[in-house]
Amino acid sequence: MNELTSDLKSLYEATLNNLKSSKANNTLRAYKSDFRDFGAFCVKHGLLSLPSEPKIVSLYLTHLSKNCKISTIRRRLVSISMVHKLKGHYLDTKHPIIIENLMGIRRMKGSIQKGKKPILINNLKSIINVINEQKIKNIKKLRDKSIILIGFGGGFRRTELISIDHEDLEFVPEGLKITIKRSKTDQFGEGMIKGLPYFTNETYCPIVNLKKWLEISKIKSGPIFRRFSKGSTLTDKRLTDQSVVLLMKEYLNLAGIENKNFAGHSLRSGFATVAAESGADERSIMAMTGHKTSQMVRRYIREANIFKNNALNKVKI
Repeated sequence: MNELTSDLKSLYEATLNNLKSSKANNTLRAYKSDFRDFGAFCVKHGLLSLPSEPKIVSLYLTHLSKNCKISTIRRRLVSISMVHKLKGHYLDTKHPIIIENLMGIRRMKGSIQKGKKPILINNLKSIINVINEQKIKNIKKLRDKSIILIGFGGGFRRTELISIDHEDLEFVPEGLKITIKRSKTDQFGEGMIKGLPYFTNETYCPIVNLKKWLEISKIKSGPIFRRFSKGSTLTDKRLTDQSVVLLMKEYLNLAGIENKNFAGHSLRSGFATVAAESGADERSIMAMTGHKTSQMVRRYIREANIFKNNALNKVKI
């Protein structure tokens, strides 16, 4: 009997680990953060947050509508639903009181979402130029330039970018192959390979700068993008995804570019927008960015061609 109990206990622990592993750590953190806000709302108004009911959730969504974008409201709803599932509770998020309320909120607020600005070619060049002008050690310049250029050139998510290890790199005559072991839309770790060709201008070439960075840093294995200690000594600790954002914003500011509307996503969206402007089709853009659906990529293409295919160009005044 004790052996059976022990087996069941180990199965239970393994099942819990499987449930936790089904979602990325960043996703789980987002669920918890969103649910904390919902919990605080419920406490304030004397309502039950877990298990909750559609009427209470609908009130919370109305509360959010005063200050939040529709995308944020939808994400909070998903988080509340997922926490209920993970805790073994059922919440009907398709209940009319929730669905109809969301439709009303969307009508009131409008559904067009204004995203963060993409890093375009002129921004990219300004960042690299200002890094070269800084009075800092060359090793730091090369790391920072490599991060920005590889992030842009590969259309990387920032979590993918800082997760690259030396073992994921393969330099070939045509350029560089980078293996992405796992990403936001690849939760099962099937992986993908991105190919970056050489740029004509070596100053802004991701591969040329990365080779110089690996040479000066002497990195032969493990994370390729690492932190510096206060004494500008390179450590073996991997950069965080947030550090990529801070680094990018810092150099935008030094280049005299307002950085408020740029974010970590700006390198990825910048690649897609510039590629679309240059005539790349959605399939080739998706092959690089790893988008699973064409909806967002088509949005980049529309925005990139807003003046190129403008009907007003045919009007002669």
